Amino acid sequence: MYLCTLKIEYTMNFIEELTWRGMIHTMMPGTEEQLAKEMTAAYVGIDPTADSLHIGHLVSVMMLRHFQRAGHKPIALVGGATGMIGDPSGKSAERNLLDEAALRHNQDSIKRQLAKFLDFESDAPNAAELVNNYDWMKEYSFLDFIRDIGKHITVNYMMAKDSVKKRLSAESSVGMSFTEFSYQLLQGYDYLWLNQNKNCKLQMGGSDQWGNITTGTELIRRKTDGEAYALVCPLITKADGGKFGKTESGNVWLDRRYTSPYKFYQFWLNVSDADAEKYIKIFTSIGKEEIDSLVAEHAAAPHQRSLQKRLAEEVTVMVHSREDYEAAVEASGILFGNATSEALKKLDEDTLLAVFEGVPQFRISKALLESGVKAIDLLTEHAAVFPSKGEMRKLVQSGGVSLNKEKVQQPEDEINPDYLLNGRYLLAQKGKKNYFLLIAE
Repeated sequence: MYLCTLKIEYTMNFIEELTWRGMIHTMMPGTEEQLAKEMTAAYVGIDPTADSLHIGHLVSVMMLRHFQRAGHKPIALVGGATGMIGDPSGKSAERNLLDEAALRHNQDSIKRQLAKFLDFESDAPNAAELVNNYDWMKEYSFLDFIRDIGKHITVNYMMAKDSVKKRLSAESSVGMSFTEFSYQLLQGYDYLWLNQNKNCKLQMGGSDQWGNITTGTELIRRKTDGEAYALVCPLITKADGGKFGKTESGNVWLDRRYTSPYKFYQFWLNVSDADAEKYIKIFTSIGKEEIDSLVAEHAAAPHQRSLQKRLAEEVTVMVHSREDYEAAVEASGILFGNATSEALKKLDEDTLLAVFEGVPQFRISKALLESGVKAIDLLTEHAAVFPSKGEMRKLVQSGGVSLNKEKVQQPEDEINPDYLLNGRYLLAQKGKKNYFLLIAE
């Protein structure tokens, strides 16, 4: 059972909603009229090359979320078959190919994540569906495919696509395999299959997918003369020109195994003012009036970073939970000196290490603590937090030395294993901002 906390509303106009949120780059003529005419099914393709989505996927997922809130039917297509090939759009080289077992595992994991955004479980006519194109491609022979599908799309048409032209240009040293060249035809067939079997009349995605999506609409027009539309959102960028969703350690993932809720929260909290104003429209379901009010509040007192705080709250609660959000806020307080030792002791090991990533670390012997060691010896001889005992004594007297957020009262205070956090860590603090992590082994 996949639990979903989404409360579906059927009051908003999907195109108007995406327009004010800045989420429409291009759409095919007739799209808005189709959505006004009837409940419509639309799909977004997700490449299952990992067992977690990352925040780069969130734009398309939020499009599906708004689509369902507007009373339409979202379909998430996990590209099990196309994931075995690799999409040339925006890529300079072919991606790794996966076997079926890995793809099925990834599919299950992705559905669990999508269930936080979409209602898969209700009996509403617009309940979300998840499909895998491997299910309709695995028995389709190559000869049948080129006879039934390939004859409808010319090589000239495929060569005209930007994603193909870039890979075949003189600037590209990589070239393009036939496998990748066939990608747009396979994605086009996905749209045709969903159009015929699920009455799907709209495909959505990022603007880099426009060529692949319109191949699908063209295939449907030529083969069945049916209705098919396309809508794409802009590619999300950062105000400074950097790539959205990338950090020094790589992608920001939705799965806590790869990106802790604390790090996830911190990513959104630390975006620039310009990005926060843009992202809060794209990555939350907050209404226009409230966002306008938040933007005005932020403009009046930007140093309080109210936009970033609300953005980080909304997205962290949506992807993880209210409890994870509150823990992340509490953990942030620890780093900036206004939290208690009790808050520090509640941190799990992953969050503790995430909070203090980058602070100086010292490795000490656990046996040292078991026999008891004076604080002054520990922080000078065994871990060089202080260069001399005299300097430490002086700072202790002024209340400037803490262990695990508790003031060291006397330099000779005995430190034992009871002090260890998660059974192996000690947090030393010198002054207000200088932290040191002692790891007992």
